[in-house]
Amino acid sequence: MKRALRLLLAAMITAGLLSPAASAAAPVTFPVAGLDLPVRMVVDKWGVPHIYALNTDDLYLAQGFNAARDRLFQIDLWRKRGLGRLAESLGPRWAEQDRAARLLLYRGDMDREWASYGPRAKRVVTQFVNGINAYVDWLGQNPGALPEEFRKLGYQPSRWEPEDVVRIRSHGLVVNLFSEVLRSMSTCFTGDVNSDRVRAALEPARTPVVPDGLDPCAVAENAGQLIDVYLKGTQAVTFSGDQVTVDARRREGSNNWVVGPSRTATGRPILANDPHRAIPAPSGRYIAHLSAPGIDVIGAGEPVLPGISIGHNGTAAFGLTIFSIDQEDLYVEQLDPADHNRYRFNGSWEQVRTVKERIVVKGEAAREVELKFTRHGAVLHTDEERHQSYSLRSVWFEPGTSPYLGSLKYLGAKNVQQFRDVMRTWGGPPENQIYADTKGDIAWLPGGLAPKRAGFDGLLPVPGDGRYEWGGFLDGEQLPRAVNPAQGFVATANEMNLPANFPHGVGYEWAPPFRSQRIHEVLGASTRLTVADSVKLQNDQLSLEARRAIGALADLTPADPVAAQALRTLRGWDHVLGASSGPGALFEVWRDKHLGGALVAAIAPALAQLGQAPDPQVVVDVIENPRRWLGEDAVARRDKIVETTLAAAWADVSRRLGPAPEKWQWGALHRTQFTHPLSGISTPSEQARLNVGPFPRGGSADTVDSASYSASFTQNSGASFRMVLDVGDWDESRAVNTPGQSGDPASPHYRDLARLWSKGESFPLLYSRAAVERNAAHVIVLVPRR
Repeated sequence: MKRALRLLLAAMITAGLLSPAASAAAPVTFPVAGLDLPVRMVVDKWGVPHIYALNTDDLYLAQGFNAARDRLFQIDLWRKRGLGRLAESLGPRWAEQDRAARLLLYRGDMDREWASYGPRAKRVVTQFVNGINAYVDWLGQNPGALPEEFRKLGYQPSRWEPEDVVRIRSHGLVVNLFSEVLRSMSTCFTGDVNSDRVRAALEPARTPVVPDGLDPCAVAENAGQLIDVYLKGTQAVTFSGDQVTVDARRREGSNNWVVGPSRTATGRPILANDPHRAIPAPSGRYIAHLSAPGIDVIGAGEPVLPGISIGHNGTAAFGLTIFSIDQEDLYVEQLDPADHNRYRFNGSWEQVRTVKERIVVKGEAAREVELKFTRHGAVLHTDEERHQSYSLRSVWFEPGTSPYLGSLKYLGAKNVQQFRDVMRTWGGPPENQIYADTKGDIAWLPGGLAPKRAGFDGLLPVPGDGRYEWGGFLDGEQLPRAVNPAQGFVATANEMNLPANFPHGVGYEWAPPFRSQRIHEVLGASTRLTVADSVKLQNDQLSLEARRAIGALADLTPADPVAAQALRTLRGWDHVLGASSGPGALFEVWRDKHLGGALVAAIAPALAQLGQAPDPQVVVDVIENPRRWLGEDAVARRDKIVETTLAAAWADVSRRLGPAPEKWQWGALHRTQFTHPLSGISTPSEQARLNVGPFPRGGSADTVDSASYSASFTQNSGASFRMVLDVGDWDESRAVNTPGQSGDPASPHYRDLARLWSKGESFPLLYSRAAVERNAAHVIVLVPRR
């Protein structure tokens, strides 16, 4: 007994439980089943938990417990949505969404699946899930602590299984099903497959070819039904109206860069990352510090996953953006007219695989549903009259593509080669991974399953008859790589960054280049870069799109006095889309509400009826190079379009913001609000408590400080998290989450970071034990429950 007490005392001292540096407030203690030894969590003044354990089993169990403590409603809703189990808690309205979600689950070999993430992955995930369940059990004994959302919706949080984490794939970004369907619609409406270049510029340059046997108009006629199923299976839950909706204008992306020692003021690398997502309350990311013998990592990850995906381990730092590998294709299956459970492949009939599942429905009898699959993937829709079905082939159905879980393998990486080895087998989502370490090495190491396509390029749907198949995947080492590049830095922003003459067609649809170009412009201008410079660059709102478009109109002299006044206003502008900028409001209204549509109508009139917005780089290219796009009298046609739309935009802004242009402000139109899922079914007073904002916003989708917006100018995507790491002097690193760390509206950490984020500010991402203890707000102790 004495020996056991001594061991426990030693463990408590090692874990800091008896440390005199603990915060003045008494620790909150939770008894937790499954723990071997006590765990100490120091929550700093910005809401970041620093979790100190004596072994990794306890560490990941504590991480799961803490995720549930801070984000239980968010992660419970994620699980129910992903598994297709909403109706059992929320009622019949959700049954169709449940069916759609189940179509997209991973249903493959689980042994290969677990092995894909490393030898301890299953154990790590199991402990994480055990931690979530331990908190759910604690709530069962302490019902007064149940988060308010469960009480409002009338259900209890569920217990998890480890497989729940890896079977759900639909929260990870893949492309390009939507684009294949839209390109089919453009081709049908215009009769010209190349007309779609107005909507989506292809890089490297490519002219699509309609696959032999594909009828684009058949795809167009079925587009609504198949896209509806895909959306139901992938989109986050919102409680408003009767339909699951998606904002098609939202452009999610990210920025990252790593600067080598030769270009920094300290001689240490700097690594920066600001991944962009939708901006709900709470954030889609969560910052945590995980420390135990053999691991000491800090950064941001998915609240529903163990580990972190963006951050550092005390030696190596890492960050990511989407690298736009085309990882999905739509197959048109020809069905047997006499039996729609058979489809043609390689000259013979194959049987459609049917899975019958039971959807439990709150308040009603359970529903039996059939889920259909071909060799290509989930059947999204069947056109009974044409005897065709539409199947989705996606890397989601391959082992090792549970989004971001692959990061477990690089948490212990200590050098470039170790990190490179991990990225060789990275599954999904496809990432531009950047790397830096305390030795001064930096690298760009993209990863992601890249399908090998023979005889087609993935830009349009293809017949599923066997002529258009994936021939495996590229080895990760076949993707481009750069280690310690001569320019001294690496930066990515979802742009086309394949090297010239790259031999593999991994994808053709990338983000516009403006964010990347601006980042390169700023980083390339100095060899004395600091952490503060990177924080400033993450909040940069200069629009290269505006600078180029306005610069190309230097010789234009509008005859219309209103258009002339508008052009003078834009020419006197610094091209910064600050929230207080009047010219910025004029430019964005002009580009978004007037110029874009007019250019589509001029270049491809038949597309105008589809309401498709032009690719931003196409807009700039038409202004700069009208002869490429507008035929005879191209310059005169361009000038007329510009003059007419500028006058219309001036009148539009006058209606929106008043007749005095000196009082116009972009932020009076462009607003940010972090919206809670229950906002749509809440009273105005409840909404004020659940939502964070609105407040004025600068920037646009194509500024480094990315802020895409809806048709009403409400921001719908932006930096979910910002981080700048001083590699080697870790306590000098900076970070901010949005709008706060906690998912509990009553918590002081629910909205406390929103003001910092909106002002472009950040807090120190503390790493050393001493700095963490000095900034402790409160301490939580987890002790074994015997």
